[in-house]
Amino acid sequence: MKQYTPIPFKVESDWQAELMPGPAVWRWLVIVLGISLSLFHLYGAGIEPLGLFYQRGIHLMLILMLTFVLFGPKPGKPRGPIAMGVDFVFFVASTASGFYLVWFLDDIINRAGFWSDTDIIFAIICIVTVLEASRRAVGAGLTIIGTLAIAYALAGSRGDLPWLGEFLPGILNHRGYSLDRVAAQLYLGQEGIFGLPLGVAATFVFIFVLFGALLEVTGAGKFFIDLAYSATGTQRGGPAKAAVLASASMGSISGSAIANVVTTGAFTIPLMKKLGYKPAQAGGIEAAASTGGQIMPPLMGAGAFLMAEYTRLPYLEIVKVSVFPALLYFSTVYLFVHIIAVKQGLQPQTKSQLPNIRDVLARGWFFLVPLLLLVWLLVLGISPMRVGFYAIISIMAVAGLNGLWLALRRGQQNGQLATEVRGTLRNGGVKLLQGLELGARNAVSVSIACAVAGIVVGVVGLTGLGLKFSSMMIAFSGGNILLALLLVLVASLILGLGLPVTASYIVLIVLVGPALTNEFGIPLLIAHLVVFWYSQDSNVTPPVALAAFAGAAIAGSKTMETSVQAWKFAKGLYLIPLFMVFNPSIIMGGPVPLVLWNGFIAILALAAFAAALEGYLFGPMRNWMRALLSIGVVAIFYPNFVAEVAGVALMLVLLSINFINRPKVAPVAAAG
Repeated sequence: MKQYTPIPFKVESDWQAELMPGPAVWRWLVIVLGISLSLFHLYGAGIEPLGLFYQRGIHLMLILMLTFVLFGPKPGKPRGPIAMGVDFVFFVASTASGFYLVWFLDDIINRAGFWSDTDIIFAIICIVTVLEASRRAVGAGLTIIGTLAIAYALAGSRGDLPWLGEFLPGILNHRGYSLDRVAAQLYLGQEGIFGLPLGVAATFVFIFVLFGALLEVTGAGKFFIDLAYSATGTQRGGPAKAAVLASASMGSISGSAIANVVTTGAFTIPLMKKLGYKPAQAGGIEAAASTGGQIMPPLMGAGAFLMAEYTRLPYLEIVKVSVFPALLYFSTVYLFVHIIAVKQGLQPQTKSQLPNIRDVLARGWFFLVPLLLLVWLLVLGISPMRVGFYAIISIMAVAGLNGLWLALRRGQQNGQLATEVRGTLRNGGVKLLQGLELGARNAVSVSIACAVAGIVVGVVGLTGLGLKFSSMMIAFSGGNILLALLLVLVASLILGLGLPVTASYIVLIVLVGPALTNEFGIPLLIAHLVVFWYSQDSNVTPPVALAAFAGAAIAGSKTMETSVQAWKFAKGLYLIPLFMVFNPSIIMGGPVPLVLWNGFIAILALAAFAAALEGYLFGPMRNWMRALLSIGVVAIFYPNFVAEVAGVALMLVLLSINFINRPKVAPVAAAG
């Protein structure tokens, strides 16, 4: 029988590979800027905290400079003399706009509200530079939304674009503002580009992204994947279940669904196909599992940090209440995977084809130390930014000590101790620099997205658009909370066409958050969780399902077919937030019997829903059973305890019948 061979874990940042077409100077600039940015953040996180505008200003300046080196006017295509000239202009503009704010900060604060012409000029330069960086690094959709937000602020009778106000519906009309006023609001105020979204990206998020990058270059990614395989490989659909577990562990740290797909998916998708999953199913499973990484603590794709800032709740509290819903989501994906494996007669792998869990732990147990340290420090109440710093130091320490230990053993065996130690130190230094550079590159898109989201938030605050949007939402829903949540879902789908998840969450919570809490009485934390969960749907919902597209590319399947599969597997993304609203005790707490009851019916309803959707659980289900199961699922959301109990009883009876009538021999062919 074939023996298991560990798969080498690919490091995304390969300094020998070309980062982009062009002279070597571009590649070296990426390395220098990336390492400088990471060192700057390590200094601010663990040595000397910086002031608000100093931290955010220097962060954005370096991020923008890195963006215009990484991405040409047409990303991925060679840069001609004209393109290089354009890039140089934007590179200088990035440097100038950040340097001006930081260097003259005291003077700017002293003349607050009485801005000079130079202030406005640099404000306009910064806004244009941020929008162009967004077009290159994030996509045209977010850039268009940022531009439309600025145009909306200028529209109105007193604005610089009064004619545009004539096209706005009455409820969206406002007085309008001059270009100087809008530019000052977005560049010189605390509610614009340098507002809360960028503040979170420039502090907590960057440190944890850097932590994830260092875990990756030190081989922790391969360790977690091997650990997942060793735990699930002997079960039916083992590689697919390993994909779910590996994506939960890696995604909770990386905070990016797409990055999670291309890293863990590079191994899990081919193995799923080899086992018997259809290409679209394999890509869809990985996309759905990777999306769950964005709702899995501790990082949650920057969501936990943003929620902590917006709700003024401790970061640890956000993490604690998010664990159970995230586990529910992954359990649902896991159940879908199992059902498909049973339906299609997929057989488990043998132990000889899998990594041995003892060998895996023996090779990489020390990678658990930084994660345990991270959790322990958070429980102690230490600042998340400082916790991230200590976690980074710990991963460097354990990886370095392990490398030296292995070098000493090799040196004693071959009699070349000094050579082995020198080589290990050199390789360790290179990996450290690679991790610093990779962390900076991984933080580019989220930082740019947060900067543009800051533009939208600034315009919303300036024009009062948030209150107007809330009024529209109340009017359209007629005061019905279910319709209101449906409108939030639709809005998140529309925003997801052009915005990354983090930006979508920020914009959506600013627009609909006040209505959900003030008008519909949803607790503040639950309102934020609902909006954040719904903001994930752009990863798995057609027609724009970015994580599914990445999965399709690896699986060699059609993008729309893969997107539909991902959408099906990620159904918990829609049901669990509804459950939070109608059963808030699973988030807010309450009497123990009530919490246990709500937890039980949540698990039961998600299992019944998966069975109804697939037409299979312990065995095949007839259509009438699937219909009744769906009714039972709906009943638990009805605000009536009798209806809830009736729904639970109905689901238990139907699932019991399915268990009793299960086939004695596992099916060997696909069942639809």
